[in-house]
Amino acid sequence: MSIMEKNLLDILRIGIFYDGYYFYKVSNYYKYEHERKSRISISGLHDFIISEVSSLTKNDKRQCRIIDAHYFKGRSSAKELGEKVQSERVFEDILMRENIVSHYLPLRFGDNNSVQEKGIDVWLALEAYELAIYKHFDILVLVAGDGDYVPLVRKLHTVGTQVMLLFWDFSYHNENGDVVETKASRQLQEEVFFAVPMHQRIDQDDTEYTKELFVPEKIYDKTPVVSNYKSEDILEEKEELTSTIFSINPNGFGFIKDEDRNNIFFHYSRVTNCDFPDLKFGMNVKYYVEEDEDRSKRDGAPRYRAIKVTVVN
Repeated sequence: MSIMEKNLLDILRIGIFYDGYYFYKVSNYYKYEHERKSRISISGLHDFIISEVSSLTKNDKRQCRIIDAHYFKGRSSAKELGEKVQSERVFEDILMRENIVSHYLPLRFGDNNSVQEKGIDVWLALEAYELAIYKHFDILVLVAGDGDYVPLVRKLHTVGTQVMLLFWDFSYHNENGDVVETKASRQLQEEVFFAVPMHQRIDQDDTEYTKELFVPEKIYDKTPVVSNYKSEDILEEKEELTSTIFSINPNGFGFIKDEDRNNIFFHYSRVTNCDFPDLKFGMNVKYYVEEDEDRSKRDGAPRYRAIKVTVVN
């Protein structure tokens, strides 16, 4: 019996698989760059998925059941996280409340000391394929955008599991004024049975149904902060400074009181041990300073920014 023909006694079995880093970027975009200024709600997203599956398959919502959900992401070691361990635990608690199984692999330093995920997409694909066979998913929902998942989608179709893709395309200007773009693979969109462009649905459908996709204003998910600063050994030769928060902008940046540099800019991604919305005027912080080469070239004079911003008692 196809998923379009189930009677009321049958359950349409749904499995959800998150590419955690992709979802992290999406959540940060809506929190700091988009006009909504709020994170994606996982419980709201699951409700959306059930309603979407019900609509697309013409099955009653009571038949559409999420029987399994998994979240895959690279994670820093406890030593590297320091005080961010609490933030990690808060987000893990959110995942557990929604019955999502977490899968982590250690982040590794790649070329130019950049932090990279290794093997997460392969692990997600293997688990998704194995569990689709074992748990007989009718629909597997993939929250991702990487074209590397195309072979997984093709394999799932051969075992009778249809794939729904939730994806976002968006762009914004980062702290350097450069355009940062996130786009889902066109081939991946074409391979799945159902491709849902979430960015369009959110911007075009301003109803309570869509608003439930976001965390209420004062009850946000403390998604772990993943800083982009370079490794510790790069900072050893720099002087660690101490000052206070001078101002906070809800768009995801702020300034630290620094008389030598006429106050100094910092981006939310440079905060190491506190979620950005928790920062307040006057908080004591330690930080390092580096030259913002792009702004210096653009303005014709030295420009600086704070990195590795750490809140202290």
